[in-house]
Amino acid sequence: MTKVKGAFTELPVINIQGLNSENLAERQAVADAIGQASRKVGFFYITGHGIAPELIAGVRAAAKKFFALPMQEKMNYYIGQSKSHKGYVPEGEEIYGSGKPDLKEAFDVGFQAPEDHPFVVSKTPLIGANEWPELAEFKSQVLDYYQAVFALGHRLFDAFALALGLPEGYFKSMVTCPPSKLRLIHYPFDATAEDKPGIGAHTDYECFTLLLADQPGLEVLNEDRVWIDAPPSKDINGEEAFVINIGDMLEVLSAGTFIATAHRVRKVPQERYSFPLFFACDYHTLIRPLPHFLKANEADQYKELSIGEHMWSQALQTYRYLREKVAKGELQLSERARATHTFGHLKQQAKQKTTSNL
Repeated sequence: MTKVKGAFTELPVINIQGLNSENLAERQAVADAIGQASRKVGFFYITGHGIAPELIAGVRAAAKKFFALPMQEKMNYYIGQSKSHKGYVPEGEEIYGSGKPDLKEAFDVGFQAPEDHPFVVSKTPLIGANEWPELAEFKSQVLDYYQAVFALGHRLFDAFALALGLPEGYFKSMVTCPPSKLRLIHYPFDATAEDKPGIGAHTDYECFTLLLADQPGLEVLNEDRVWIDAPPSKDINGEEAFVINIGDMLEVLSAGTFIATAHRVRKVPQERYSFPLFFACDYHTLIRPLPHFLKANEADQYKELSIGEHMWSQALQTYRYLREKVAKGELQLSERARATHTFGHLKQQAKQKTTSNL
């Protein structure tokens, strides 16, 4: 294997407090740092985000209460019974490219769409009411966290716009009632666990992800095809950093300028909780390379996609209950559906290999 010059060995750390400044130059400076990390790595830590510690403690407490319930009670909220693909995801439900079930359980929460919203009335996939467990404070703790991190996502989307040479607010009209999912994920304690993957290598479907985890395990694939650890991190004041990574849709918008990097979760002995919020545009938003990339002839391989269509087709290929419905003919993949693992550094590396062999 030809070694790639300058392959990353750790994730950049960016203090984003400057995004709150009234001075555009200060906001632009943070955006430029985000843009550089998005081009070179596709992953970075953020500090100075302002998410209150009590909100983080609250969502952790809610997750621990729910996952401690007997399996029979958790299955009352099984995602396969949901009308809008939300709820409890038992171990083995998700199957990524390796073909092996993932060793985790989860509870999926979506954007709080009102019942009379046109997307709900028309039964748009992935959009609809959440079904909440009957646990004290669970709904309020999870929703408070969701709303705070979702608002942070809007701030980051403005920064991504600046990093791409666009005005702040450029993407705002695309995010009104999105299929943005928060996952409460639990990796059970296993003292006999070997050092092996728990979630198969993949890229995220959406625009970008905001992740908080309490234990190591996340690994990111660099240009040398080396897995780089991305453990939890704190700043000098003890504030927990979020991990941000580029998803498929932002890679399409930027015609590959920002990279949806492949990543996985290693199986570790420690009990682990993680909380990714997948920030998406509205379901029917057509995602295509931005005009200045088209003019530069940098967008040939990025065909227009509906973000919801892409997310739904990926779910149909990943979740066991949906795969079974596809196999029975009850649900169908879109003609424009992509296979999983079609984005990210894996594609970039293929280009680099070709170049290195010339």
